[in-house]
Amino acid sequence: MSGPANRYGILAGVDGSPASNAAVCWAAREAALRHVPLTVVHMVNAAVPMYPQFPLSSGVSAWEEGEGRRVLEQAVKIAEDAVPTDRKVAVSSELRCSPPVPTLVDMSEDAELLVVGSHGRGTVARALLGSVSSNVVRSAHCPVAVVRDEDPLMPHPAQAPVLVGVDGSPASELAVTIAFDEASRRGVDLQALHAWSDVQVYELPGMDWATVKEEAELSLAERLAGWQECYPDVTVHRLVECDRPARQLIEKAEGAQLVVVGSHGRGGLTGMLLGSVSNAVLHSVRMPVIVARPR
Repeated sequence: MSGPANRYGILAGVDGSPASNAAVCWAAREAALRHVPLTVVHMVNAAVPMYPQFPLSSGVSAWEEGEGRRVLEQAVKIAEDAVPTDRKVAVSSELRCSPPVPTLVDMSEDAELLVVGSHGRGTVARALLGSVSSNVVRSAHCPVAVVRDEDPLMPHPAQAPVLVGVDGSPASELAVTIAFDEASRRGVDLQALHAWSDVQVYELPGMDWATVKEEAELSLAERLAGWQECYPDVTVHRLVECDRPARQLIEKAEGAQLVVVGSHGRGGLTGMLLGSVSNAVLHSVRMPVIVARPR
């Protein structure tokens, strides 16, 4: 799958934080599953003095560059140690003297998947979930995986299913495509969830939830039928819930090894993957989350 259009393969933004290290580890295993290279990149922001009358010495820039190279060396070692010897991937590194968000967004044009940690180092870097991670998710030119530095509390995480939210929107269709591929590569089941909306459907006058649910189940089955033919090795569990989408995704994510959502969804009663839902999932789910950004 690697080529000129995705010369970076899997692209991981790193900063040496625990979440970043977890992201690199996950990214290396993902690269091995996809048989593509892994590129780790660290951005060094040019230091700006707080007071013009006290210019920064050249030693500060040299220190930042040295620290950046140390972060990259650590990331490369983590990536190499994360993959078994018989499944090694090519790992390369880049040091960029530029702001993180525009750099990652620009590089994502040539990546198959962009992987970032859920937050970064220190007080300033803690804004990296609110700034870097969230801004990259909104602007990247390829799907984005956000990884937390938390171990899944489940007996057999490698056998846990992939969970995807479905609402029929273009973003949801892309999420389904990614989810089937991920489940197939991992050799696990796929849970396809369609929840309703923040409107309590069963409270609407004249609404027969039993009939609505039956129609929704049929629609979900039809949407997934073609993909099940393409991926006959994937066992699919269709879930239709009359509940808030974010709450259902967050709840069911506890038993999944990966969650896939669209970057936005449809409005109205069938709205499943609205930006608010994706944001809620990113902020609440402990498992890795892939946001299906279109190219």
